[in-house]
Amino acid sequence: MISVIDIIEDTMVDGPGFRTSIYCAGCSHACPGCHNPQSWDFGHGRKMSTGAIMDVIKADPYANVTFSGGDPMYQAEGFTELAGAIKTQTNKDIWCFTGFTFESLASKPRYRRLLELIDVLVDGPFVQSLKDADLLFRGSSNQRLIDVPASLRAQKVVEMSPLW
Repeated sequence: MISVIDIIEDTMVDGPGFRTSIYCAGCSHACPGCHNPQSWDFGHGRKMSTGAIMDVIKADPYANVTFSGGDPMYQAEGFTELAGAIKTQTNKDIWCFTGFTFESLASKPRYRRLLELIDVLVDGPFVQSLKDADLLFRGSSNQRLIDVPASLRAQKVVEMSPLW
């Protein structure tokens, strides 16, 4: 089960192309200037099963998937189950936004299992003094677009090219 605030279909702001974005409840980072502070409350969402979320995801065969929030890493087990279902039942890529850094997540088995199923991780807290409206798919210049499979193979961060 995942505590979900909302599922937005056919959005184009949470990664390239059309995406189904799952916004989860709960975040302790409390970044000043966060664009989604209503997602900080861990009790704000409604519990949804992997099957119910998959029904929404599979309803649009052309949209890829984004995990956002809140911070999906606070519900790592639920998102690991969901990501596994996405990978086995569809041909969709998965992007994930988190306030944690890749390095801190990759070193812990609880998070590494989820990372192994994610294609792109947008990592790091939002830092208001580094806000840059010209950045693609992130809010502040400290945040990185990480190619997760390449990073896991290289055992170091491999950032995505700024051009698609």
